[in-house]
Amino acid sequence: MLTKRIIPCLDIKNGRTVKGVNFVGLRDAGDPVELAKQYAAKGADELVFLDISATLEQRKTMHNMVLKVAEHINIPFTVGGGISSIEDVDDLLHCGADKVSINSSAVKRPQLINELSNKFGNQCIVVAIDAKQIEDEWFVHLAGGSIPTNLKLFDWAKEVEQRGAGEILFTSMNNDGTKHGFANKALAKLSEMVNIPVIASGGAGSVQHFIDAFKNGNADAALAASVFHFGEIEISDLKHELRKQNIEVRL
Repeated sequence: MLTKRIIPCLDIKNGRTVKGVNFVGLRDAGDPVELAKQYAAKGADELVFLDISATLEQRKTMHNMVLKVAEHINIPFTVGGGISSIEDVDDLLHCGADKVSINSSAVKRPQLINELSNKFGNQCIVVAIDAKQIEDEWFVHLAGGSIPTNLKLFDWAKEVEQRGAGEILFTSMNNDGTKHGFANKALAKLSEMVNIPVIASGGAGSVQHFIDAFKNGNADAALAASVFHFGEIEISDLKHELRKQNIEVRL
């Protein structure tokens, strides 16, 4: 059985880690480099770094920050924000990223997924999908959740897999920052539909929420921010609890 992964997420704005609720109301959560070092030391399986305002501000990801983080950690490191070309990915991999996460740019030009996958291999390409449930349907949103589209979550997930994505990072905008748990029904449906790993994001508030994401949502990994940034859940405690629940994790 493949081990389940625990992934802290650093949402970066103006060089600082931030966290909000439902993608708004951001508050400061600390220095990204210091947090990255702590998470690597505390047993995180991977780290995700998202430059959340890069797309809106129409600029590239902050390379200096990526370089600094990569220098201090020894776990796989995914970088996202403002990535729209082979050159962008090349630059980030040279700065120390192991994988890249694309979101808005992939929706605007789906062929980008094919190009990146062909050039760098699908293990390197994560497609992040921010979706919001409106009545009974999940719709994809762009630019840090600020731009709604008519694109449906499950249709898009299937397409990104076919185009060569190696993983899907699914964030429920309804659950994000609420600490009420992950969107497990949608997660379970996604996991059933695609044959690539699905990372759960949005809603972690307790150890039980992680257990539910793995057992009920069939997620391959669970990503969280504020519960780790503000010391509400320690990664080692979480992993020991998951083990007790017969969920395979790397200790």
